[in-house]
Amino acid sequence: MAVGIILGNFVPNTGPALQRGTFVGVSIPIAIGLLVMMYPILCKVRFESLHRVFRTREIWIQIAFSVFVNWIVAPFLMMGLAWAFLPDQPDLREGLILVGLARCIAMVLIWTNLAGGDNEYCAILVAINALLQMVLFAPLAVLFIKIISHSHNQVALSYPTAAKSVAVFLGIPMGAAILTRFSIRSVVGPRWYDRVFIPWISPWSLIGLLFTILVLFASQGRQVVHQIVSVVRVAAPLIVYFMVVFFATLLVTYRLGFGYKLAAAQSFTAASNNFELAIAVAVATFGANSNQALASTVGPLIEVPVLLGLVYVVKRIAQVVGWKA
Repeated sequence: MAVGIILGNFVPNTGPALQRGTFVGVSIPIAIGLLVMMYPILCKVRFESLHRVFRTREIWIQIAFSVFVNWIVAPFLMMGLAWAFLPDQPDLREGLILVGLARCIAMVLIWTNLAGGDNEYCAILVAINALLQMVLFAPLAVLFIKIISHSHNQVALSYPTAAKSVAVFLGIPMGAAILTRFSIRSVVGPRWYDRVFIPWISPWSLIGLLFTILVLFASQGRQVVHQIVSVVRVAAPLIVYFMVVFFATLLVTYRLGFGYKLAAAQSFTAASNNFELAIAVAVATFGANSNQALASTVGPLIEVPVLLGLVYVVKRIAQVVGWKA
């Protein structure tokens, strides 16, 4: 993060160069980092046995809980915090609302993996959120921004925008992972796949994460420094949002008797957001230089360090309370 901000401010044209080409509304370097980051984790998911998971009653309870937190609690909380912290800044507020509505389908896999959560269960939640995102994002954005917040801006959000984001940032790495898993296991066997291929490919998730963080902060470093007041004002409700959603979900799942791995997956899924979609929609709807786009861009700049820190916090909590898988 520090290297990225230094590059963005002291190396001429770093930011514009990184943002010159876009893919589904996101800069190409960031898109590459996200895809590289997700692919190794999805390769670990046992797709061949997932159908058995859906036969249990517990999984449907878990899914219902996740849908409730992700699509009712989290968006309303973000809107409430946006109004509480930014009553005089409607444009920044709208950008935050877009962030709250874009449920995570990418980085949550990284956080869950780093925290030792259940990757397979997380993949199921991500897939369900992706499908719901294609259906719910556009109408909920109109409801929250135009109707509830009485915005005077024109909000014309389309389903294809959300569908493209889901298809690229979930469809491509998941399709590649499924193809890789079934083809390699059938050719050289499951043993070689689990003991050789997975250990070899796993570090690429961390490499992709570090690359994405570097590019994020390098491309936005100059904007962060030169619009520091707006960035700080947007950062405050975001930090509160991530903390409240994460720890509230973690506490509820602990009280309900969820195992640590499931609880970690639930908590990170609830607290994470699909910043690729939020940025793409804000830029397409309000313009690249709008305050809405600025607020949506600040989202990942705050989310990444906060949730990375929560990875270590939740692992420590599990050790202290003796929370078993």
